[in-house]
This record gives sequence, structure tokens and C-alpha cells, in this order.
Amino acid sequence: MILAVVLLILLLLLLAVSYGVYRFVLYAPVGKQNEPHHLPTGEQYDPKKDEVHRLVDDLLALPSERVYITSNDGLRLAGDYYAGEAGHPVHICCHGYRGLGVRDFCGGVQTLMGRGDGVLLIHERAQGDSQGHTMTFGIREREDVLLWAQYCAKRFPDLPLFLHGLSMGASTVLMVSALPLPAAVRGIVADCPYDVPRDIITLTADKMGLPGKLMWPFLCVGAFLFGHGLRFGDVCCHEAVKHTRVPIEIIHGEDDRFVPAYMSEPMAAANPALVIRHTFPGAGHGMSYLVDTPRYRALTQAFLDKCLR
Repeated sequence: MILAVVLLILLLLLLAVSYGVYRFVLYAPVGKQNEPHHLPTGEQYDPKKDEVHRLVDDLLALPSERVYITSNDGLRLAGDYYAGEAGHPVHICCHGYRGLGVRDFCGGVQTLMGRGDGVLLIHERAQGDSQGHTMTFGIREREDVLLWAQYCAKRFPDLPLFLHGLSMGASTVLMVSALPLPAAVRGIVADCPYDVPRDIITLTADKMGLPGKLMWPFLCVGAFLFGHGLRFGDVCCHEAVKHTRVPIEIIHGEDDRFVPAYMSEPMAAANPALVIRHTFPGAGHGMSYLVDTPRYRALTQAFLDKCLR
């Protein structure tokens, strides 16, 4: 009897800790993260705050169309489509962890729209206006992006498509690169991606003073029990990139304090024939565009033009 009580207490403790870790890492409640002007703070971000607010307002002022698809697990996923000129490519943009497309791409899309191209800012599952509560660090988001690519290929059958991602979105578009993308997808741009979900999760926990490696088993249990059977498995970006047919440009800030620049090196090494990697001195996480806008635009323009030849 005593043994049964002890085992029950241990089981309840396991469930409680696993749920707590799941909520802390993967759960995305509706809140400030969905506000376009909710920005990170700190010495790398504060000097650019006014510029980002202006860029966000400029993007919000443009006309857009709210569009929807349904995920493989039945979630309604939203996106905002900004129409381009006739015959121009369409760019599918994937924001980061607890991010928002209109915020994460407020600068980068200036280059794309300046070309006359169309832009689709998707709302990742559990974020923005998309349904769900569990973010999966690219595991399920990659399937969502594949569906968005298929949606665009069907809606714009004669137009080239590009995938863009920032942070978690960057890793997502790299993970999807090995899936059967529509032939219309001509290239992928990934800004500050991590390679392996486990590595970025445990590293971030350690930086917060938490035992990342100790938390990981509880997260795996919580993800499976409370994230509708989510398994992290061995999904990683460099393995996906090995098998892609699509040219890839990786951009990474050398002073990235959230996703260190070394985390994108394995993807560049995995397929040097199709992957080119650029680093930006002094740039923090997702800040390369703001730190050196002319270079960022020039590199992006050159990559897109090369893919369209």
C-alpha cells in the first residue's frame, strides 16, 4: 500500500513538472506577443526601437488580405497577403518564436515589396490569428509551411515562390526544404536559424539560470502528453538541407545572443553546393537588416535574382 502511494505521488510529480515545463517552453497564450509593437528590450534593441516602430506602422498601413488554410491536424492557420505586381514572385515569410510576421519582417519585406513582389506573412500555429496553443520549434510548423507553399502554388500557378524565415521561422523553412515542395519554390532565405531544437531550448534555459539538460526529459514527456503527441525525434536543419533541391541563403548576426551564429554553420557545411551563408558583424538576434541595411538588401537582391535566372 505504501509503495503504491509513493509511486502515485511520483507519477503525479512527474506529470506536474512535465506540464509546467511544457507550459513554459511550448505553450503560447494570447497576449503581448500578438501585439505588433511589442518589442524585445536591451542594449541591442533599444537604439533601434523607434526605427522598428516606424517600419511596423508603415507595413500596417498597407492594404492586405487575410487568408486561411487548415493544418494537417485541423487547425485554422492565418496569413496576411500583400499583393505584388503582375508576374512578380510571391514570398512566404515565417516569423519567430512568440513572434508576429508584421513585426519580425517589418524591415526585410521592404526589399521584397520594393521589387514589386507579393508577400504572404503567415501566422505560425498558436500565434497571431492562427489556432492552437503549442509551438513545436519547426517540427509541425514545417508541415504547415508546406501547405502554405501548396496554397500559393495553386493560387498563383505561374509565379515563382520563395520561403523566408526568421529565428524559429528560419529553422522551419530549412526543415521544410527536404519535403516535397512545389516546383515553383525557387529559393529559401533563413535569417538566424538554429540547427537542432533540443540545443536551442536547453541553451536558452541555461542562460536563464535553469537546468536545461535536466528539463529536457520533462519537456519531452510534457510535449507528448499535452502537445497532442508531439515528438521532437531527430529532426534537425542540417539533415534536411542535405537533401534539398532548393538554393538557400543563410544570414546570421555575429553578436546574436539568443541563437549564436555557430548554430547555423552545420547547415552551410551540409550542402555547400546549394547553401551560401553570410554573417553580419555586430548584429544581434534578427538585427542584421537594421545593423547594415544596404548590405542586407544587396545580398538578398543578388540571391533572388540568381534563383530567378
